[in-house]
Amino acid sequence: MNLCGRFDEHLRQIERRLHVEINNRGSVFQILGERDAVHIAHNLINKLYAQTENGEELTPAKVHLVLQESYQKLEKNKQKQHGEEPNAEQSNLSSSELAIKTRKGIIKPHSKNQRLYLKNVLTHDINFGIGPAGTGKTYLAVACAVAALEAEKVKRVILVRPAVEAGERLGFLPGDLSQKIDPYLRPLYDALYEMLGFERVSKLIERNIIELAPLAYMRGRTLNDAFIILDEAQNTTTEQMKMFLTRLGFGSTAVITGDITQIDLPGGVKSGLKQAIAVLPNIPGMSFTFFESIDVVRHPIVQKIVEAYEKFHNEQSKGEK
Repeated sequence: MNLCGRFDEHLRQIERRLHVEINNRGSVFQILGERDAVHIAHNLINKLYAQTENGEELTPAKVHLVLQESYQKLEKNKQKQHGEEPNAEQSNLSSSELAIKTRKGIIKPHSKNQRLYLKNVLTHDINFGIGPAGTGKTYLAVACAVAALEAEKVKRVILVRPAVEAGERLGFLPGDLSQKIDPYLRPLYDALYEMLGFERVSKLIERNIIELAPLAYMRGRTLNDAFIILDEAQNTTTEQMKMFLTRLGFGSTAVITGDITQIDLPGGVKSGLKQAIAVLPNIPGMSFTFFESIDVVRHPIVQKIVEAYEKFHNEQSKGEK
């Protein structure tokens, strides 16, 4: 029952994603479809069953995450059949065990780009994670920050976000600085609470070990022995992006995340993230990871939405040409 889900929803989820048909009677399963898809579905069901033996309760979300890896294998097999060779670096990454250990558990990447992203963050000083919503850019960056803090590799974590909706002028909002920027940093808070717990996060913020700051307040600072995350970087101006990147001090790591399809800047203002992609790709010690719709780890419909928008924008671009 745990493996199949309520009304066999887990089996139907696998069928839709891998384009196979699964019939079962008791503990006997029959899988129908193309050979590669059947083989992958077989391995997937065995893997999920092993998880239920450990007492883990499966949910559609957990099945989706395991499905992501299986779907990647299916796509890779199709590429080989068409004479396309997968990227060698990414192929090696798929077999490596990259995991972030926190007090609340182990966080693992679920796609080739997430693995590449984690590897880059662990080996570079400045890292860009660029792609659609729901691909784990911010969540994995926070996981790396928490792991670095707990391992005492850094002395503090600094979370930064441009407050575009308020024009970076937050004085008219009630409360202290933390309360003024709280709505903009909520996704970062949520990830921290999940990995460290509410009480510990609150204590670390009180002791200024975790610092929350709008981008405008970063000017003039040099950040040593810190893990700095700039979220929603597509909403930085070109001047702000240059200012942020030049804050990095010794012993620090910076992660910049954003989605260039969701820029909220006023008309005519250029995105600092888009300019950085064009200006900085070949600098040693700096990495760029580009996520795709296949990397979305939220509800499966989010992936379909991202793909639909990508298709629409591509068709629109062709029409303009």
